[in-house]
Amino acid sequence: MATTSDLRKGMLIRYNGSIHRVVEYQHIAPGNWRAMVRMKLKNFENGKVIEDRVRAGDEIDVVQTETRTAQYLYNDGTSAHFMDTENFDQIELPTERVEEQLNWLRENDTVTLLLQDNGGVLDVEVPTFVTLKVIQADASVRGDTAGNVLKNVTLETGAVLKAPAFIKEGDSVKIDTRTGEYVERG
Repeated sequence: MATTSDLRKGMLIRYNGSIHRVVEYQHIAPGNWRAMVRMKLKNFENGKVIEDRVRAGDEIDVVQTETRTAQYLYNDGTSAHFMDTENFDQIELPTERVEEQLNWLRENDTVTLLLQDNGGVLDVEVPTFVTLKVIQADASVRGDTAGNVLKNVTLETGAVLKAPAFIKEGDSVKIDTRTGEYVERG
């Protein structure tokens, strides 16, 4: 078993009976009280973020995982289908579970699957930056040439985000998938 001193951002732990990802943690030593660790955890099953405190030095249950490279095949409306690139097994996940990741995926894109010891898929990790084509862009207002004027654009995956006024239909844009924000022209 690991202790709270082994906590790292992004680590997977079993906490209160379910698997959580450590979003952030902070070691606190308030005066002459006992030291504690404040944790912000995201639940894998329902996506809720919780905050809690535990005593410094308490044991934590680290979840052992394995990563696999997979290819996104298609979405049939109820399930997203992936193919393991090593053994060509097809993996079907409910659309609700990977809804956020699907905003940045085109068919045949490569992703990383995070697997539990028992082979169950915990998460689908998309590349940090993706380049997608703009299929629809709001009209720019003449005179709005300041550097920070933003407008809505729709990407080929159906995602809508804010981009600078100079972006037009047919342009490719680079997106940070962690925040869903425009980075630069692609």
